[in-house]
Amino acid sequence: MIELYETQRAMRNMRKAAMQRGVVAVLDVGTSKIACLVLRFDGTDRLAGTEGIGAMAGQAGFRVIGAATTRSRGVRFGEIEAMQETERAIRTALQAAQKMANIRVDHVIACFSGAQPRSYGLAGSIELEGETVDEQDVSRVLSACDVPDYGEGREVLHAQPVNFALDHRSGLIDPRGQLGQVLSTDMHMLTVDEIAVQNLAHCVKRCDLELAGLANSAYVSGIASLVEDEQELGSACIDLGGGSAGVSIFMKKHMIYADSVRMGGDHVTGDISMGLQVPTATAERIKTFYGGVVATGMDDREMIEIGGDTGDYEHDRRTVSRAELIGIMRPRVEEILEEVRARLDAAGFEHLPSQQIVLTGGGSQIPGLDGLASKILGQQVRLGRPLRVHGLPQAATGAGFASAVGMCLFAANPQDEWWDFEIPVDRYPARSLKRAVKWFKDNW
Repeated sequence: MIELYETQRAMRNMRKAAMQRGVVAVLDVGTSKIACLVLRFDGTDRLAGTEGIGAMAGQAGFRVIGAATTRSRGVRFGEIEAMQETERAIRTALQAAQKMANIRVDHVIACFSGAQPRSYGLAGSIELEGETVDEQDVSRVLSACDVPDYGEGREVLHAQPVNFALDHRSGLIDPRGQLGQVLSTDMHMLTVDEIAVQNLAHCVKRCDLELAGLANSAYVSGIASLVEDEQELGSACIDLGGGSAGVSIFMKKHMIYADSVRMGGDHVTGDISMGLQVPTATAERIKTFYGGVVATGMDDREMIEIGGDTGDYEHDRRTVSRAELIGIMRPRVEEILEEVRARLDAAGFEHLPSQQIVLTGGGSQIPGLDGLASKILGQQVRLGRPLRVHGLPQAATGAGFASAVGMCLFAANPQDEWWDFEIPVDRYPARSLKRAVKWFKDNW
């Protein structure tokens, strides 16, 4: 498989082609569920000239015409463990979404949460040859960024210019056409485990689909859950999933940091299962109906019937107080939030002008979570639901669908990434030069 780094542009061209044809599917491959949405675009080429994600959901020029979700199989910590199981689950979700949309889909854009993301901030600066900044100058300044040696077995998933400066004026979103002598840029680069990405790409191929784009779940959840002001002034989005919790920080409408904690709602379920000695399915049901993290005086008296079908009458008729259940859940939820806190501290989150934190994802629906989170993470915490998107069924508007909805926005209005610019071959970063030259020969 050609390395991801070099297939990014090919994928983006494929996405443009799919959008011109009018339909594309988005796939959220999670640990607890796999969601698939089929989007129809209204023929207008929204890709030309859309900078960043200024155009929000309403004007994105698409509507959801098919939606389906199925229980995830073969995925752990957001990474594929059992290829055939995951392939079956993806096919199930895809077929149901295609049936609802009444159309066949060939191209899919996928997001995933695992693969141990790592963030890097890069900077580059060049002297301008002409008086005004043109496309070529932007390409040159991006290629002037010093790419760190991010290690074997890692791949670049996102590489976005988050700021341009011209002479002494910083904070420019798009410097093209402006006058100046020295152009500099700051770029955010996100690398992930190569194997996890290749497994996902391979799985999608086995489902007879073309992969037209990849994204990090924490990033797309942030796009869907943070309102425009929050993206502008500095906010963090915490996507609490089944197998992992994704963390992304946005500033000036760009993601400037992403990470993930390898713990999620499934771990809470596991604790309940062990604590009460019940099967996982029962534990999940108890968590969903009666779970919480803040106990009140009432909870000692509220008894929950555990139920069961072991045939042992005593065992199956057991009850547990809600306070005991909360006592099992709270320590694990606190542990996840403490880990998230450590990630935010490492990113220097406290230095941002606004420190809004938005909780989203299926795990954010535990009652009382926002109160506990504001104790551990800081004062400004709110629960976030994804933006409303045309045609999205009511059942898919909850926090658990933040990354799926974010994928729709990502598909319709992608932010500029490094590979959108024609970077001169001789300017390619040193470590990818040989690969890039070969790739140019093969593809252009």
